Amino acid sequence: MDRENTTNTKDELILVTGGAGLLGSALIEKLLQQNKKVKAIYHHTPLPSFSKPLQAAIGCDILDVNGLAEAMQGVTHVYHCAGKVSFHKKDRAALYAINVEGTANIVNAALAASVKKMVHVSSVAALGRIRNHEIITEQMNWTPETSNSIYGHSKFLGEMEVWRAVAEGLPAVIINPVIILGPGKWNETSTRIFKNVYEGSPWFTEGVTGFVDVEDAAEVMIQLMQSNVNKERFIVSAVNASYKDLLQQIAVAFNKRIPYKKFTPALASFVCFAESVKSFFSGKPALITKETAATALATVQFDNRKLLAALPGFSYKPLAQTIKDTCSVLQQKINSQ
Repeated sequence: MDRENTTNTKDELILVTGGAGLLGSALIEKLLQQNKKVKAIYHHTPLPSFSKPLQAAIGCDILDVNGLAEAMQGVTHVYHCAGKVSFHKKDRAALYAINVEGTANIVNAALAASVKKMVHVSSVAALGRIRNHEIITEQMNWTPETSNSIYGHSKFLGEMEVWRAVAEGLPAVIINPVIILGPGKWNETSTRIFKNVYEGSPWFTEGVTGFVDVEDAAEVMIQLMQSNVNKERFIVSAVNASYKDLLQQIAVAFNKRIPYKKFTPALASFVCFAESVKSFFSGKPALITKETAATALATVQFDNRKLLAALPGFSYKPLAQTIKDTCSVLQQKINSQ
């Protein structure tokens, strides 16, 4: 691995983009617990409360070049967590704007500010996520043949902006997380999986994918930033598991009925059609798209050995513990409402 001396100093000032998101907020909390000076960027969603004060909380759109240049002043290290996740065709323009143009703006601002190192959050979708019964490694990339996801393409092009900045002198590392699990907002991101089970959804699939605890993903980012690893990308995945197993464990943790209706390819086609019709008349996004259905039905294995070799002292939390911890926090939030 290409390594470069990026040792942190007491004078470091960290910028985290996407600070209101599931991963960004977990990362910020960990950094503050380490007594780091942190600036956080947020856009539409306000930042949550943290245990310690931030150096600055900055409302800024990553498409705002001037705003980013101001936010980057004095910054020595950047964690770029901001991004848009969607599998709806109507979000095509926004996906490319935020995940590609926005990333270009971040790395350009980092270069101009002589930032010492950046950790960029990509996605396994950028590796060509739908490779049924194949083992996915960091050597793979998005292609039209391996994914029909606009989101995956936008994340792949975002990575290209990071590599371009690396060529221009910005030390950087890219992580490609699988599905990140944690106690986020009830109606957003992967936390909706927990919500569906809690509300009694009977459906399950036997598809397989990777899962990782949000705390582990944040810890990986910090360790990579503090290491001398440079110009590398890493799959961040604790375990490959079936959705069926995941949903069963969530149901048990919530003391809810275990999902019992199998979601099949034939049923997926019907549901996707019904959802598209419903979306057309209601104007609301379809709950299930062809892309999300194909992902849920696929059997995909992710190879996590490269990261574990780069961070030999790191180990992932077991999936069962992640589910138990997440359900516990979510249950407390529900009870307090």
